[in-house]
Amino acid sequence: HCSALTDGCIFTQNTSNCRLYLCLSTFYTNTVYIKPTNQKNNEQTQPLLQNSFSVPTFKTHIFVCFPALGCGVPAYPPAVSRVVGGEDARPYSWPWQASLQYQSSGKWYHTCGGTLIATNWVLTAAHCISSTRKYRVLLGKYNLEAEEQGSVTASTEKIIVHEKWNRFSVASGYDIALIKLTEHVELSDKIKLACLPPAESILSSNTACYVTGWGRLQTNGALPDELQQGLLLVVDYATCSKTNWWGSTVKTNMVCAGGDGITSSCNGDSGGPLNCQNADGAWEVHGIVSFGSSLGCNYYQKPSVFTRVSAFDSWIKKVIENN
Repeated sequence: HCSALTDGCIFTQNTSNCRLYLCLSTFYTNTVYIKPTNQKNNEQTQPLLQNSFSVPTFKTHIFVCFPALGCGVPAYPPAVSRVVGGEDARPYSWPWQASLQYQSSGKWYHTCGGTLIATNWVLTAAHCISSTRKYRVLLGKYNLEAEEQGSVTASTEKIIVHEKWNRFSVASGYDIALIKLTEHVELSDKIKLACLPPAESILSSNTACYVTGWGRLQTNGALPDELQQGLLLVVDYATCSKTNWWGSTVKTNMVCAGGDGITSSCNGDSGGPLNCQNADGAWEVHGIVSFGSSLGCNYYQKPSVFTRVSAFDSWIKKVIENN
């Protein structure tokens, strides 16, 4: 049986290895009967054992194992470490990272991040979207100000904001939106899909994740040209909802990460991913940058708050299926 060759890899979605397996199966299905020389043409042939033999029929099976349909594994692995503070990302090491841009006076401006989750769908935050603006999505980018080979500029066909989103109350949650692109983008070493986490999965406290984006380098600081990454440790809900942390502002369909007063997401990172590596080495997007403290981007015990992607698994699937 072919599964003996695959180490459990056949159609397994949570493996970072992509392998091709060939299996040759033998089926003895065709039996050939030899007609005795003394038998007349109109006499029925008897399937005598001594006058018959089996001809093996071969079937070749090809099994391909894709890690969650090829998601979450960069061609250029990110330079991950437990360095405190944000830093320049390795170019193209977060290949699902998108730049959401709006048009004003004939020019385009970065406003939010996003995550490519299908070849024509980008995940972002609802608060990034305004019905009065025209948007585009840049993929395969590292430096937003440079011409980069392999990058793609995609137009938007439609934008679906969660029906329960209230722009006057970001703390109510549901800060999630999906952008459908007018055309499918071609995946490459610089453009890849992100993995989504299992439905309703919860990250344990102190899980090391990385927030990425072109947001401000500090409160009221400059916007960088190069993609940034920052190591954030997950803060569990029990801690994050304490009164001296975020209190009742944070909800169970959110993820808290950071709060050390040093590293955080900031303005311009909104809508971008919180990337967490699973046990098989693939990166899953567990969060969408939602909000931070009005006291500053790096405020102590006010971690960055993300929309918890695993809480909206069914909503994401429903929107894509219906559109």
